[in-house]
Amino acid sequence: MPELPEVETTRRGIAPHVIGRRVTGVTVRNPRLRYPVHPNLTRLLTGREVEAVERRGKYLWLGYANGALILHLGMSGSLCVVPAARPPRKHDHVDILFDHGQCLRLHDPRRFSMMVWSRGDPLQHPLLRDIGVEPLSAGLNGEYLYLRSRRRRVMVKQFIMDGRIVAGVGNIYANEALYAAGISPLRPAGRISLARYQRLDEAIKGVLGEAISQGGTTLRDFYHGDGQPGYFQQRLRVYQRHGTPCPHCGHTIRMQRLGQRSSFYCGTCQR
Repeated sequence: MPELPEVETTRRGIAPHVIGRRVTGVTVRNPRLRYPVHPNLTRLLTGREVEAVERRGKYLWLGYANGALILHLGMSGSLCVVPAARPPRKHDHVDILFDHGQCLRLHDPRRFSMMVWSRGDPLQHPLLRDIGVEPLSAGLNGEYLYLRSRRRRVMVKQFIMDGRIVAGVGNIYANEALYAAGISPLRPAGRISLARYQRLDEAIKGVLGEAISQGGTTLRDFYHGDGQPGYFQQRLRVYQRHGTPCPHCGHTIRMQRLGQRSSFYCGTCQR
């Protein structure tokens, strides 16, 4: 699943090509995504200019004068700006056509992605309004994590992956941030000190920032806005590296299932 860095990379990739451009039409080849594509999407968008391309957690939204189009890439979705005349591939479900001869094309083999129309403030839409603090913002800090974690018995990895606490820290980057902070994913969230949460805040910001600068993580199904794969996977230190030596101490990286997700950690460096 595309995580926050992949979604942010996509936002940065498509924004220069669509902001200020007028929509000339919409082609819906398959409306059956996670939620059905709005039947009047062509009428709603045609003739309108894209005023903004924003991200909230793992959601994107395109702002227009009459509302916003909220998008989620699901498990395998991608957005690319391509020439409108380029023949669609299998699983190219929706094209938003623009006045410069390009289109924003949604590709999704599994069809778990979504395009949802919002007439009001998209940040108050039910999909977005309860999302937690943005991890790259000043709102996320060690004190915030410490206070929200008090009396919580849930493991810290599950705690920072809770989208109501922190927006969009997925499995890959939770593993990497906990390793960077020296915190075991198995430790209960309520038993971590303020000082250690301050280190975890720095690690989350550092890992996500590095991933964004590298273009996201190369996953089997993920491509960012220019159609090229991300490049952060070569820098992963623990994720999917179980059985290999820890980059710091040389002890073997372990794997354990937590909440139906695989957790990777060093039992020596992470306590």
